[in-house]
Amino acid sequence: MQQKKGVAILGSTGSIGTQALEVIAAYPDYFDLQVITAQSNAKLLIQQALQFQPNAVVIADESHYETVKNALFSEDIHVYAGADALCQVVEFNDVHVVLTALVGYAGLKPTLAAIAAGKDLALANKETLVVAGELVTQRAKEKGINIYPVDSEHSAIFQCLVGEFHNPLEKIYLTASGGPFRGWTTDQLKTVTPAQALKHPNWTMGAKITIDSASLMNKGLEVIEAKWLFNLKPEQIDVIVHPQSIVHSLVQFVDGSMKAQMGLPDMKLPIQFALTYPDRFPTTFPRFNFLDYPSLTFEPADRATFGNLDLAYQAMEFGGTKACALNASNEIAVDAFLKEKIGFLDLARINAATMEQTGFIAKPTYEDYVAVDAEARRIAASLCQ
Repeated sequence: MQQKKGVAILGSTGSIGTQALEVIAAYPDYFDLQVITAQSNAKLLIQQALQFQPNAVVIADESHYETVKNALFSEDIHVYAGADALCQVVEFNDVHVVLTALVGYAGLKPTLAAIAAGKDLALANKETLVVAGELVTQRAKEKGINIYPVDSEHSAIFQCLVGEFHNPLEKIYLTASGGPFRGWTTDQLKTVTPAQALKHPNWTMGAKITIDSASLMNKGLEVIEAKWLFNLKPEQIDVIVHPQSIVHSLVQFVDGSMKAQMGLPDMKLPIQFALTYPDRFPTTFPRFNFLDYPSLTFEPADRATFGNLDLAYQAMEFGGTKACALNASNEIAVDAFLKEKIGFLDLARINAATMEQTGFIAKPTYEDYVAVDAEARRIAASLCQ
């Protein structure tokens, strides 16, 4: 009998994590859930632990440790707390693949720990590659481990490349829905509220990524992620707005032919493909019907109005720690916007200023990334006052 695939989910209480658990629950003979973790949502983590009976759980916020430990006292489940525990649990022998579904910079250290332990990655934490793509991909290559993308766009590119890895790419196109403010002018965006920005037309996601989607920063981060995942030059990556979110992304080969991956917007499909690759398992997900979408439309991204996308291209061209500074600034700025301390248009303004003011290192070490991240956060926080 084939050994079950041991899975660790870092960030099991978030949008990606909860959907990953649905995928795992659908194939109990294939998956063996070893680890689940949460930042501070102790209540949901406890519910998940009782239902799935993993080997271990981690609550990163140590103030919730006693609550989780007491709730699981009678279960055969190890309970750990703190950020360092995230790095330790990925090293368990029975873990074969680590799904990193943490939000933001917090995903970098445990991702590097998983690579060091020789575990394959199902990567939903795009910020890991944005911040330190060169370091992460280099270490993954040295260890001979696979990085399977979970973002719908990067999963689409990956699926288009299956069987084509020996063929050189000319270009890739990442599709964007355009978010809730597609076609809006700068004047209209001045009065946008967090409640408006949190209403995404096609996808259900966490607050941070939803705001990033509305400002096109999410697409900017995906552009940088794509560079590292697929070893591309900036000029080989284009963004096109596709409001229906049916074509998840496209690749163009050197002979001019193109491949696209299509389907209804549902994150469970790219999650499942990352966890089961190279196999495709049958699902009961709703099927796409061309007759329901007689018209699929495409238009250029508005990089002038939505400056964050342009900043991402600038950071990618610069290399070094520029993207690390941009990501750190954006995390601070988005938090400030959600708390109504700054306006929607301030997001790109603060990110641009922080990138400009943060020290730059062309060939950074891990410690350099940590230092630049901290510096950029301080600068961004002062600009949000």
